[in-house]
Amino acid sequence: MNDHLVRFEPVGIEIKVSEDQNVLRAAAEQGVMLMHGCKEGQCAACKSFVLEGEDIEHEKYSTFALPDYEKEEGFTLLCRAHVYEDVTIELLNYDEEMIRSGLPIRTAPVTVAAIEPLTHDIRRLALRLDDADTDLTFFPGQYVDVSVPGTEETRSFSMANTSSRDGGLLELIIKIYPDGLFSNLLATKLQVGDHLEVTGPFGVFTLRESRNGDVVMIGGGAGMAPVLSLLRSMQERGMERPTTYYYGARTRADLFLEDELRALESTLPGFRYVPALSEPAPDDDWSGEVGMITDVLRRHEKDLSAVDAYVCGPPPMVDAALAVLGQLGCDDKHVYFDRFTTTADPETTPTATPEGSMS
Repeated sequence: MNDHLVRFEPVGIEIKVSEDQNVLRAAAEQGVMLMHGCKEGQCAACKSFVLEGEDIEHEKYSTFALPDYEKEEGFTLLCRAHVYEDVTIELLNYDEEMIRSGLPIRTAPVTVAAIEPLTHDIRRLALRLDDADTDLTFFPGQYVDVSVPGTEETRSFSMANTSSRDGGLLELIIKIYPDGLFSNLLATKLQVGDHLEVTGPFGVFTLRESRNGDVVMIGGGAGMAPVLSLLRSMQERGMERPTTYYYGARTRADLFLEDELRALESTLPGFRYVPALSEPAPDDDWSGEVGMITDVLRRHEKDLSAVDAYVCGPPPMVDAALAVLGQLGCDDKHVYFDRFTTTADPETTPTATPEGSMS
């Protein structure tokens, strides 16, 4: 396969891309962290514009992410694009602080170290790197692709821990779906001692070090994972950025890791945890916030113009949170989000509730 030069503007970065690689994957392997989401052509987070070059082919993608008229105008999805000549691409969504900070992508065998139920439909999966010398360092908030045994498929899940916490361990939080290719396997067959393979790290849902103001975090479901990684990292480093975490669940039984989050209110300076139940059960004995988490956010916050916001969870929640954040004055340049989407037919389903994490 031939290699071709891909130049990214306006940042002036150049990489070599083989014809059998999509542009996004080639960039990640060369330490260039481009904005992306699902990596499946569904979310449009990596949408860019082709300034020079025409010989580009795309793998299957959702026309919700890239409508035909946009493709004809010159737009592309980097996670689906294969180039067959030198091209120049304009990045429409990028973060200069992150773009050159990429960590090397590794593929490593792992062993299941623990499987723990957190709720009726959420599991904690701990994976131990088989080779203690393997360096799979990751930034808090990033994710890995996990192989699905017996298939050539992978599924993406965010780490809930940090690289410095329990070295060699990857702690994942996964929502169970009956038809989920990996999550159903996790619920019914996967056992401690089983072997898997992971590739990573990926993702740009990480704490921006150049910022030092207040932080608002909003999450739901298994979207707890990358947020917890960020919070644990902030605690480890003794950071003192006033931070509020709004977490939405249906009933009290859907809340988890409550003890740790409450403990962080004592050990992480300026941290506040605000859970809310959208459909509390009659016997929940709940005196906390009630309603959709975005409504709770609106009740608690009035002016977010100087705040950094991190949002992670299923697409409907993320989209609703982005709208409210904008209404409360949060600059969209300082809103970082992670939509948890499923792997579905990209022609028919733009986004859905997740098996795991898409960063």
